[in-house]
Amino acid sequence: MKKIIRVFPRRTNATPDDELVRINCAPNLFDEADEVHVSVAFTWDLPQADRLAEAWRCVASVKIGGPATGDRGGEFIPGMYVKPGYLIHSRGCPNSCWFCCERETELELLTIHEGYNDISSNLLACPEDHIRNVFSAMERGKKIYGRAPEFTGGLEAKRLEWWHVQELRKLKPKQLFFAYDTPDDWHWLYAAGWMLICGGFTLTSHALRAYVLCGYPKDTFEAAARRIWETRQCGFMPMAMLYRDQSGRRDPEWMKWQRQWARPAIIGGKQG
Repeated sequence: MKKIIRVFPRRTNATPDDELVRINCAPNLFDEADEVHVSVAFTWDLPQADRLAEAWRCVASVKIGGPATGDRGGEFIPGMYVKPGYLIHSRGCPNSCWFCCERETELELLTIHEGYNDISSNLLACPEDHIRNVFSAMERGKKIYGRAPEFTGGLEAKRLEWWHVQELRKLKPKQLFFAYDTPDDWHWLYAAGWMLICGGFTLTSHALRAYVLCGYPKDTFEAAARRIWETRQCGFMPMAMLYRDQSGRRDPEWMKWQRQWARPAIIGGKQG
């Protein structure tokens, strides 16, 4: 078996942490490998990825890949580029969201592995039999990893159906993330919240979460705050996600604003 060192420009919640992982560093005298893979999740890390690749060429042949490169990759290998228990069962998304790097890409179904955290792009865009198999794999993953299921990759409110709600309720997930990215999402988010609460989910558990995109061109603090409160009214605990341009730049004023809307404990104490 090849010895592959994986190098990441930055650590995230999903970054693996085994002995062959390196974070934003050059090799040391004892690093040996058959190959070095530089994995890049964000486009603004591409310049640093190039520098890391150059630094690691003295160890072994280097490959640069990951979502930021446009590389869709092959089959998902559990634990290789994300932590064990994180699950990617499909790539691509048929939607045309202007801010998403996967917009209007062909949906590709992958082998389904056991896991507890689904980080795939759009689970509910997959065929029914695939979705049911993912739910079954996550039920098994719950026992293997001793962790309640999570859907942090995001579920699309517009595609939510009653049978999804029934199966999700059986899984007893820790959290389900939906999204309020553009004004036309509100109607579907409201409908999804109604379905989930009628299906047995509660507001007090904070299991129902929603990313709220903020700070994009022409957005305002007032409009963003309104979307935050509308998200709560739909039955979801909001999490403000700050827009970045291709360079990764974030407006300092928006960063200051976001800090008060990114943690459930803080949001829960605010009055609407």
